[in-house]
Amino acid sequence: MSGGRTVIARVETWAGVDTDWVRRPDDPARTRRVDTWVALAFLVAGSLGVELLRSIDALGPFQDSWVWPHVAVLAGTLPLVWRRRWPLAVAAGLSLHFFVVGLTMPGVVASVPMQVVYFVAIFTGVAWARDRRLMIGVVVAIVLLMFGWLTWQFAVGSGIEEALSHDGRLPERQGLFSPASAYVTYSLLINVFYFGGAIALGQAAWRAALQRDRLAEQARTIDAQATSLQRQAVVEERLRIARELHDVVAHHVSVIGIQAAAARRVLRRDADAAETALRSVETSSREAVTQMRELLGTLRSGEDERPDGTRSPEPRLADVPALVEEVSTAGMRVDCRLVEDSPGAVVAVPDPVGLSLYRTVQEALSNIRRHSTASAATVFVRVDRRPEPGFAHGYAEVEVLDDGRPRSGTSGTGLGLLGVRERLAAHGGVSEIGPRVTGGYRVRVRMPLPEEAS
Repeated sequence: MSGGRTVIARVETWAGVDTDWVRRPDDPARTRRVDTWVALAFLVAGSLGVELLRSIDALGPFQDSWVWPHVAVLAGTLPLVWRRRWPLAVAAGLSLHFFVVGLTMPGVVASVPMQVVYFVAIFTGVAWARDRRLMIGVVVAIVLLMFGWLTWQFAVGSGIEEALSHDGRLPERQGLFSPASAYVTYSLLINVFYFGGAIALGQAAWRAALQRDRLAEQARTIDAQATSLQRQAVVEERLRIARELHDVVAHHVSVIGIQAAAARRVLRRDADAAETALRSVETSSREAVTQMRELLGTLRSGEDERPDGTRSPEPRLADVPALVEEVSTAGMRVDCRLVEDSPGAVVAVPDPVGLSLYRTVQEALSNIRRHSTASAATVFVRVDRRPEPGFAHGYAEVEVLDDGRPRSGTSGTGLGLLGVRERLAAHGGVSEIGPRVTGGYRVRVRMPLPEEAS
């Protein structure tokens, strides 16, 4: 029983019973027109074949009948018009036609055009059947009907004697087989190749159509994914520009505020010092406006270029000391310390990682100036190429420490820290952000380095 179930399961798998895909014509109207012309061509060929057989006295009892052989051809070719609309019904109907007409007018069904018609009907039934399980049943019924008819002819009828007799005498044995056994074997082999070929080619056509449909579906899926990725890339680029804009504006505005406060304090005491402070405010303002124009130009054109056409260089990790020097004032002293495992390691950090770490330091220092009472801060920049758990090719890290407490009434929007976390997610880094046990606040961000180019 287990072996029988295995054979049935294999047959069902081969026939495509386990798939929900249904083969349908891409253009039903065009398919109907093509099938109509095919049926008409076979009708003409079949009628011509009947007349040729009549001309050589090969129609048997219907030799003198002009109507019924042509009616039989019409009944055998007309269903081809609907062969792809109702494939199994046409295949079963024409197989029954073959059986009935074969008993009454064997010369008609033996003609080449009608043999091709029956082959096409079985082929189409297998290739276009929508219910694959029903297709197996119909094919099995057709094969049993045909070979049952052959067996009956061989066992009961006089088909062998009529086929082999010459002037009423049976031929003598001349080859390896007797005439009767050779005729039976030859007839069986012809029918095996005939029906087996129609079924195998029909299934191959169905499989090919299934594969084409799946490839087309994959192509549509790939196109949809590509469109989605393009949209996602646009969104990510806008988020990147939004983070850059936030960090630039926050940094320069906080610097301008500190410089303006310093200018106000010295305005009455020292005019030269006040003028120097106001010039610093003017310089910071111009720099802020310039960078914002560059970012807005990027939003419009997608190119990070200056008005003169040259590309604006983005800050790198090696620019952190200059940033620290810029923001260090009499009101808050900021120190910067570089820790490298080898000379030039900070400069060699890839630009995307370096920019993210630079912006992290920029945001952290802006938050200290706006939201903290700190009078001093320290920025550490560390680069280490030695592998560690989670950092197979080393890491680049920035750490910002201050000694202050939160200033009341200065809560922010949280966009700065959100930008830091988005950069971390983009590079697969880790962070430690929050108050220190010994006092003050810590912002520590570590990002993995890629493998060095050989």
